[in-house]
Amino acid sequence: MTTAETSEQGQEAADGRQAKIVALVVAVSFFMQILDGTIVATSLPQMAASFGVQPVSMSIGITVYMLTMAAFIPLSGWLGDRFGARRVFLMSIGVFTGASLFCGLSGSLTEFVLWRALQGAGSALMTPVGRIIVLKNARKSELVQAIALITWPALTAPVVGPVLGGFITTYASWHWNFLINIPIGIIGMGLVLRFVPEQREADPGRLDILGFILSAAGLTFLLAALELSVKWEGGLWPVISMLAAGIVLSVMATRHFLAADNPLLDLSAFRVQTFSMSTLSAGTACRTAINATPFLLPLLFQLGFGLSSIAAGTYLLVYFLGNFSMKAVTTPLLRFFGFRTVLGLNGLIAALSIVACGFLTPNTPPFLMHALLFLAGLSRSMEFTALNTLAFADIGPAQRSSASTLSSMLQQVSMLLGVAAAAAVLNIASALRGADNPVLADFRWAFLVVGAIGIVSSLRFLQLPKEAGAEVSGHRKFQKS
Repeated sequence: MTTAETSEQGQEAADGRQAKIVALVVAVSFFMQILDGTIVATSLPQMAASFGVQPVSMSIGITVYMLTMAAFIPLSGWLGDRFGARRVFLMSIGVFTGASLFCGLSGSLTEFVLWRALQGAGSALMTPVGRIIVLKNARKSELVQAIALITWPALTAPVVGPVLGGFITTYASWHWNFLINIPIGIIGMGLVLRFVPEQREADPGRLDILGFILSAAGLTFLLAALELSVKWEGGLWPVISMLAAGIVLSVMATRHFLAADNPLLDLSAFRVQTFSMSTLSAGTACRTAINATPFLLPLLFQLGFGLSSIAAGTYLLVYFLGNFSMKAVTTPLLRFFGFRTVLGLNGLIAALSIVACGFLTPNTPPFLMHALLFLAGLSRSMEFTALNTLAFADIGPAQRSSASTLSSMLQQVSMLLGVAAAAAVLNIASALRGADNPVLADFRWAFLVVGAIGIVSSLRFLQLPKEAGAEVSGHRKFQKS
């Protein structure tokens, strides 16, 4: 081996280590962000008592966070290109951390809502800009591992959050559900300053104000409609009205982006089959099914089985363990089988495990329940990592910012769509029985419907070519000589 070859290999190894470090830094911030979104719900009754309001009034804190985040997500890619991804990412962590501090110190519902809105704005920029940083620092051969690292917070935080939030609320105070973000945020900012290089586009162009207004309003109305449908407040007409407004505004935004000379979002990424299928069509349906599971399982254990929140949490930890355990074998499996086989076959396993959860009863042997939850966690982790990686396998450098923003927008929709679909089935099944609260049989229907969505979406992935994403996965049968 020549000196030049040795030097080149050494540089590649150093670049690979740098890409992993950057991905880990981004993952720390993602974990703080997603944990906050799941931990808050456990402390709402205690917060309501502290503010002197009814517990139902506290839902505005979750709603305003979600809507503010929806409004600012479309702007994230342009801001990263205009001011530098590192600088914007650092700012988003700072805003989120500072807002967390004031949320924890709030003395009234009004104060809390204002700081939650600011927190949502910081959160809106964090995910898409963080993903852009990872994409710019990782070669295609390193993309699977890098995406796996930044995907684990989305898999683990929704499971850990309710358990941790319940513990903090019970043994400390609701304030610490927000104050816990302070040290994590400070560490995250320090890591960004130390390890993340600055990168900025030469000429991002002027801000497309009309495109921002249309896309932000469309996404906000869509998510508001889905959120309202979950709570089932105010009847059906407000949901239909907001859903219609969201669709109309989104269509107007799409027409504008296709006609504008310098659009806020470049929709050409949807012409790339791997991106379109993994984010818009089969990917959205698959995420909808899988995202419904963390919502349904705690309710199943507490309302269907009659378990306490702590006892339900022990089952969820098994689910979390499955999510975590898959990380070590994700890259080898993708290299051996390729994206098409993994997304199709693993997606089918994930969907069938969801269906199987509907047949759990309080009399199910614990080892069978643990095995099923572990399998559901394994398949969930594999599917999300494969989807998130394939989405950017064939995306060019000029499309990265818009593709990351579009992916974040669609993931927010699929997250709420999964919860809305599951809640709708539970509500309908309960209403048909003439009851207010769901029972075990109602959960069975919910898992069946959600699982059916997952089965259909997994079969759609078989339309991908066998060599899809081979340059990223390293699928040996289709490596170019």
